[in-house]
Amino acid sequence: MLRSLSGALWTLYGACALAVFGLLFVVAAILVLALPRLEWRRSLVRLLARVALAIFGLRVTARGLANLPDDGCVVTANHSSYLDGIVLKAALPPRFSFVVKREAASMPVVGVVLKRIGSEFVDRSSHGGRHRGARRVMQRAEQGHSLVFFPEGTFDEQQGLKRFHIGAFVAAARGGMPIVPTVIHGARRALPPESLIPRPGRIVVELLEPLTMAAAGNSAEGLRDECRSRILARLDDPDPA
Repeated sequence: MLRSLSGALWTLYGACALAVFGLLFVVAAILVLALPRLEWRRSLVRLLARVALAIFGLRVTARGLANLPDDGCVVTANHSSYLDGIVLKAALPPRFSFVVKREAASMPVVGVVLKRIGSEFVDRSSHGGRHRGARRVMQRAEQGHSLVFFPEGTFDEQQGLKRFHIGAFVAAARGGMPIVPTVIHGARRALPPESLIPRPGRIVVELLEPLTMAAAGNSAEGLRDECRSRILARLDDPDPA
């Protein structure tokens, strides 16, 4: 009896939280269409991301923000949950552009918000699309824009840190920018790949010391391997690669 009541209450809570979360996204889309300046739109979405996480009972703590350089840099983080992007948007300063898959641009409401906050879209479904997306990201890096990558590219039900794609590290090398390896703790527990309703709890974003080309053998491959090694060392996850 108590278990059934608990399950019903949890379902009700989840439905209400998801409804509020959806409403916040609609509000975000309307406001980002109205606000004329990119920095205003980014600050607004950052605030709404924090509100949304609080609604789900998720406390986000950022450690090591002092490791972010004042100039342009590339943040690379592990990716294990749909919460990861929202968590980093809430934790990082508004100046960052997120590099995301092209499919996200066509998602209702979400695509509008991502476009208006200056996200960069990469099409991995075709050779030409990959190259066009890579060129745009390289141009942003060479202009000194701060970028956020999830170098694993995706996540699934298999736990562990996947192999890293090279794009984030080539962009950092071309832009002469340091990499800031970043570890997200607790997002997978809060929202596993097979779940729709986040579980209340704590998520920690840990920004490690910046990694330069010189410290990684002056190659994008060395930068990738060293970054992955540092993130893996801070995770409890296995290494399927």
